[in-house]
Amino acid sequence: MWKTNKASNQIEHKANGGLIELRQVSKTFASASAKLSALREVDLRVHAGEFVAVVGKSGSGKSTLLNMITGIDRPTAGEVFVNGSAIHELNEGQVAVWRGRNLGIVFQFFQLIPTLTSIENVMLPMDFCNMYSSSMREERAKYLLELVGLDGQAYKLPSALSGGEQQRVAIARALANDPPLIVADEPTGNLDSKTAENIFSLFKDLVKQGKTVLMVTHDRDLSRAVPHTIEIADGQIVSDHLNIEQN
Repeated sequence: MWKTNKASNQIEHKANGGLIELRQVSKTFASASAKLSALREVDLRVHAGEFVAVVGKSGSGKSTLLNMITGIDRPTAGEVFVNGSAIHELNEGQVAVWRGRNLGIVFQFFQLIPTLTSIENVMLPMDFCNMYSSSMREERAKYLLELVGLDGQAYKLPSALSGGEQQRVAIARALANDPPLIVADEPTGNLDSKTAENIFSLFKDLVKQGKTVLMVTHDRDLSRAVPHTIEIADGQIVSDHLNIEQN
């Protein structure tokens, strides 16, 4: 019943077929003493169904790039298109609605609500976006927890779970509204190596099911295991290549 909506994953921007497309995107932050260029005329295209790693040193612009794609921040110049929508043209209310239906975000530190059980955390995006009927939300949340291997932890609070289990709940939550795009910001950065491998395998499985995954990571070994790697330095993309052995 709860199969990945592959049809939605094939929605592409008419201009060139990219699920994500950035055109000459710049972002400048101004202070009293100076201006900082976090992104400088970035062009980027990611196709539906890709698994992409974004790498770069601290302060290179990775987080700013993610904020452009997720609509958390707006470009100073340029255009951002995701799943057919011009994100740079939406107001805050429109972005919130769009984000809830079109992408799931996975954070390094999980960001689960501590007073809610696992299943309640997963149901939260459905409630916020009024997705699915009330009677179906719990059923779907149970399915997603089973999908990430946590069907026996549904009614536990985050404090009763390990770090890896909390990250799996966070991934299930990101999948709640069946978005075509999953954006993960250092999702394995707070986990031990074995647990990180398990989370990485889960992302690979999601891509096989038709999801698009964009993952920011400091882990070079991990990025080399991803089919498409983008490297950022000083606010610019300095490398955008396919890892041939992964394709």
